[in-house]
Parts: sequence; C-alpha cells; structure tokens
Amino acid sequence: MPSKSVDPHEVRAAVEAVLPWLAGEAEQPDRPVLAAAVRLSLRTLEQVAPGRSVEVRVPPFAAVQCVAGPRHTRGTPPNVVETDPRTWLELAVGRLGWAQAVADAKVTASGSRADLSTLLPVLRF
Repeated sequence: MPSKSVDPHEVRAAVEAVLPWLAGEAEQPDRPVLAAAVRLSLRTLEQVAPGRSVEVRVPPFAAVQCVAGPRHTRGTPPNVVETDPRTWLELAVGRLGWAQAVADAKVTASGSRADLSTLLPVLRF
C-alpha cells in the first residue's frame, strides 16, 4: 500500500499543468512540473492497484510497486513496466491506449502481471 495517500486535487492540478504539452500545444514543461505530474499520477496508480507484484518505472522521476499478487523481495522484479514520462502521462490520462503503446514499443512490459490495460487511465479530463 502507498505510504501516503494522494490528494486528488493535487494530482489533477499537477497533470492539468502538462496537458497542453501532451496535446502538442506547448513546449515540454519545466522539470519540476513534469516530475510532479509523473510522481503523483504514479502514486495514484499505486492507490488504485495496491500491491507489490508489478514495478512501474518512469525514469528519471519515479518507480512504484503496485498490483496484488506475489511480492518480490530481491533483485529485479519478475513483472516490470517501463516507459518515458510523456508516454506514461498519455497512458495515465487516456490519450494513448495500452495495447498501442506496447505495439509501438513505447512501453516495455515483462511478466505475466505487467499488463496495466485494465487500470488505465488513472485520471480523466
């Protein structure tokens, strides 16, 4: 379970700040703005799907463990999802579908529990 709950207003404001960039209407946001949107949306996923069987990585900003199931304790977890910040945010708000992201190699997903399609989007605008 996440160590601290996410304020829905805070996550919504953080992600709203990057929506013009995701729509191609603005330059990439400053690093702190982008980091906040990624971290808070990942923590939202962590709350929606508590557990420790899948590690979701969005370098360089954050990684969370989520999804119920067997917990990993050492080394590389058997179920890993990794993507870049823009792709994660597009998935998080529903601008990009899971299957398309995987097919386009924008997401790497390994392990039997690494399919996040039923958990996304975590926010709707």
